Amino acid sequence: KTAFLNGILNEEIYMLQPKGFVYPGQESKVCKLERSIYGLKQASRSWNIRFDQAIKSFGFEQNPEEPCVYKKVNENAVVFLVLYVDDM
Repeated sequence: KTAFLNGILNEEIYMLQPKGFVYPGQESKVCKLERSIYGLKQASRSWNIRFDQAIKSFGFEQNPEEPCVYKKVNENAVVFLVLYVDDM
């Protein structure tokens, strides 16, 4: 449900305060993002980098011809994980 909210940003990004969350007298302040959010152009890339690192830590290997396909082989089974944007 919230895949893109798990991306870690590598640069400083600021946004205007969301409507309904602006405190009186602080209208000129902005929000510094700690994580990516939907609608941010970096969101899908930052999430994909974090996902790639995590899935490889579980022993999956990325297919060099199709980077959205991961494979893990053990003694009894072969597991394929296919990634489409933020859905598996």
